[in-house]
Amino acid sequence: MVQSINFAGLRGVFSLLRRPSMAMPHLVVDDINSIPFSSLKQAGFKAIAFDKDNTLAAPYVNQIHPPLQDSWSDCLYTFGSVNVAIVSNSAGSSDDKDYVEASKVEQAFGVRVLRHAEKKPAGGQELVAHFRCQPHEIIFVGDRISTDILYATRMGAYAILINRIVTEKNDNWMAKHIRKLERLLLNTLEKGGYKPNPHILVEQQNG
Repeated sequence: MVQSINFAGLRGVFSLLRRPSMAMPHLVVDDINSIPFSSLKQAGFKAIAFDKDNTLAAPYVNQIHPPLQDSWSDCLYTFGSVNVAIVSNSAGSSDDKDYVEASKVEQAFGVRVLRHAEKKPAGGQELVAHFRCQPHEIIFVGDRISTDILYATRMGAYAILINRIVTEKNDNWMAKHIRKLERLLLNTLEKGGYKPNPHILVEQQNG
């Protein structure tokens, strides 16, 4: 499946220049093996959603990356599969005719793939409506700052950034290059003292 240009993502890059704190994830991990699912559930989070390509699987591969299988199973056990979803800018998006790819991903991963009219970072309200909970009760996990992290922070979710992608093989060429610029931006912001926006559930737990 060929992806169309993500104009929302390009606008997101420029919006980060105006509000840099929106680029700051609440948690940075190597991969999902380092996410403390049980602790997050105990903190009061009710639902969790993931980007697919280079977060859970190799680009355009409808199968969990084998080293992540145990953690994926742990996530489904902890939150329950109905409270886990995948939000992709390919499967389930307007590029996915008749949602054929979305159906394949659902069969492979055992969770719902969100059908969405707008590509990340736009359209967070569709995920909130799907889970039927408050935005701050949702976790979003992804490898891209200008799409995944901005998607999470815009809607008020807890943002987790994946630092070690699955592979650059077959990755979208624009995503590959923008990701590198995003990491430079994040390093610059961290050195400049920028912090992620406070999150109520984490603040309550730490307090």
